[in-house]
Amino acid sequence: MKVALITGGTRGIGRACTEAFCRAGYTTVFWYRSAAAAAEEITRAMAAQGYTARGMQVDITDEQQVNAAMAEILRTCRRIDAVVNNAGIAHIGLLQDMTVQEWDRLFDTDVKGVFLTCRAAIPAMVSQKSGSIINIASMWGETGASCEAAYSAAKAAVIGLTKALAKELGPSGIRVNCVSPGLIMTEMNAHLSP
Repeated sequence: MKVALITGGTRGIGRACTEAFCRAGYTTVFWYRSAAAAAEEITRAMAAQGYTARGMQVDITDEQQVNAAMAEILRTCRRIDAVVNNAGIAHIGLLQDMTVQEWDRLFDTDVKGVFLTCRAAIPAMVSQKSGSIINIASMWGETGASCEAAYSAAKAAVIGLTKALAKELGPSGIRVNCVSPGLIMTEMNAHLSP
């Protein structure tokens, strides 16, 4: 059975990915930072439909946690076929008002988290000579958004990483692609008016 990992898999786009991979027949592992109740609900809902979903609490900005969680997936599932790097945070406000701590937190989550997760999955995929990595960026990474300079810069970094990694891993049979959604009404955007 194929195995998929979704980061930020308990809400919004990540939850939709978790459910879609389950329905496509994958054993689906999803990482979440703090939404334990949502993770339990998703696991139960998928099991009731005959699918296998497993939540793991992982801080994707923490190298040791990412490496340990990937090792656990490989120990229990024996492989990793797909990774969706979905976890991310946003920051809306003027760049001049943003603190260094806010900038670092955003880049740690939206860029470093993708790096750490990819790096942890790549050796197994190279060994299998197959795999797919899907990075969730944003249209703002392509066009830039006023009052979202840091988010735009982080998602542009994810797009650049994706392009380079596709060239690096293609010869090993691993596909690396990026999706740049427009505005989607998820919990992250619930505070916005129509």
